[in-house]
Order: sequence, then C-alpha cells, then structure tokens
Amino acid sequence: MDIKMNDSNQLLLKLKHDQNFRDEDFFVSDSNKHVFDLLNNWPKWEKNFLNIYGENFSGKTHLVNIFLKKFKGINFESNLFKNENLKEIKVHQNIILENLDDKINEKLIYTLVNIIDQDNKYLIVTSKLPIVSIKFQLEDLQSRCKNFLLLDIKKPDDELIFALILKNLSDRQIFIEKKLINYIIKRIDRSYRKIFDFIYKIDEMSLKKKKSINLKIIKEVLGE
Repeated sequence: MDIKMNDSNQLLLKLKHDQNFRDEDFFVSDSNKHVFDLLNNWPKWEKNFLNIYGENFSGKTHLVNIFLKKFKGINFESNLFKNENLKEIKVHQNIILENLDDKINEKLIYTLVNIIDQDNKYLIVTSKLPIVSIKFQLEDLQSRCKNFLLLDIKKPDDELIFALILKNLSDRQIFIEKKLINYIIKRIDRSYRKIFDFIYKIDEMSLKKKKSINLKIIKEVLGE
C-alpha cells in the first residue's frame, strides 16, 4: 500500500508491515494477533465458548465480521436478542453476541448458552469487560460465564497506532508525513477511542482549514 505524501519532495511512504493488513484491512499487530489467530483456527478451540473483550473501537466487530465471512454463522446485538431468535440459531453452527453487558435478558441468554452447550455449537461473545467480571443477577448465568475462553484485545502498540492513523487518514485523502505520525504516537493516549477521536478531529480540521496537515494543526488537535 503506497500512500503519497504531500510534502515538497512528494515522497512515497510505504507502510513497513504492509503484509499485516489481512481480511478487509484489519491490521494484525501484537495487540490483537492472539485473537486473530484463534478465530482463524476455528474449530480447533479448547472450548465452545469464547469471549473477546476490549475497549470501544478496538476492532471486536471487525474481527467477528471477518470470522463470519470465512466460517459463516449468525450475529446478534446482545441487548436486542429475543425469544424468537432462539429458533434462528438452529441452522447455524456459530452464534455471535455483540456488546454484552448487564442490561441483557439474563434468563434468555442463559437458555441460549445451554442450547449452545447441548447442540455442540460455538458461541462468541464480545464485550468491553471480561464476561466473568460482569455482575449478572442470575447465579446460573454467572456460573456459566466461567466456561468461556477469555481473550482481550490489548492497548494499541506503536505499530498499530501508526497503521490506524495512516490508513484512516489516507482513506480520507489526508496525506501526512511519517515524522508527524511518529510525533503523534509519542504524545497520544494509548486508547482506541482517543486515536479515532484524533482522526475525526484531523479530518474536520483539514476540511475547515483546507490545507495540508502540519505540526501546528497536530498540536492544536492534541491540545498542546
């Protein structure tokens, strides 16, 4: 992937780990490789229950969509899961519940977990917190959560931050020098939300000022 730089020398920046973009531009780094690899190793899992947890914007939905495209299955938003959905899962081997928290229908989710177990299906649950840390009122459900294999998406490392900034800005036709990305990496909070907030603000600033991104604009967005 070559990204043209808008500086005086019209440099071409080639992302060092270009090969790490896999499956619809998901960038694999040390922060998420363990999750990516396990999903791609289905069905050779230790357990039929998997919980992928991590902060917002960490790539949980992207990962499960890649999984579904490759292995097929059905996907539900946890707090919208209804009784009639129990019929839908019968023809599917892989069931995904996204964004699980304590605001779900606990009895219904407990029934789902039992069906998964009895029929030897697979359940992938995404959440911000590890499922064993969510305080459910239903003790049976709380107990069942101990059967999940837990995988966390770690905070972004330098390589991932670089890739996220470069890819998302280039998608918006915003060209930025490598040295400026390195400047950002050293100063931005290691939070997926903060990184994407930064990208959105740079996008807005670029449209507003109608000029290339320079150090002054970056400092302004970072609040320096």
